[in-house]
Amino acid sequence: MSKKLKTILIIVGVILVVGFMVFGKIIAEYNRVIAMDENVKGKWAQVENQLKRRYDLIPNLVETVKGYAAHEKELFENIAQARTQYFQAKDVKGKINASNQLEGVLSRLLLLQERYPVLKANESFLKLQDSLEGTENRIAVERKRYNESVQILNTYIRTFFGRFYAMFAGVSKAEYYEVPEAEQAAPKVKF
Repeated sequence: MSKKLKTILIIVGVILVVGFMVFGKIIAEYNRVIAMDENVKGKWAQVENQLKRRYDLIPNLVETVKGYAAHEKELFENIAQARTQYFQAKDVKGKINASNQLEGVLSRLLLLQERYPVLKANESFLKLQDSLEGTENRIAVERKRYNESVQILNTYIRTFFGRFYAMFAGVSKAEYYEVPEAEQAAPKVKF
């Protein structure tokens, strides 16, 4: 073999090795962004599971409270409206908005127990309230996990090369599940 042919074969070999390494990196990064996107979707599914649990508990809690606070009609209508908006929401952002609206109304519902001492002692109400509190805690945990996965994906998408891989994979920025402004202020307790 001539020296010229050996040089050409070495150059072709180096080009092929570098090409395979670059192609491998592209595939790895493509798979990485897909995995991050699926992780965000999976975490959102867990948030939805807990929100569904909340929405299943609410009618029972409302019915229990209705017996004691029949004149609180507006509050019950707001709960029903927020529940309907959640199930009619087309995307994550719409579901987050409906969920945040419901959280404000739920706090008002749970404050009714202060006005109705008999309600405080009602066993059904107390069990439902405990279940709802447990669900709210689960929602908080799942919301945190979801937001952590959103942060990882969104950070990756904002990196120089991550942006290209995300576009190539058809993955876009995810929405955070943020606490509404109304709930950011500390509640005021008055006696």
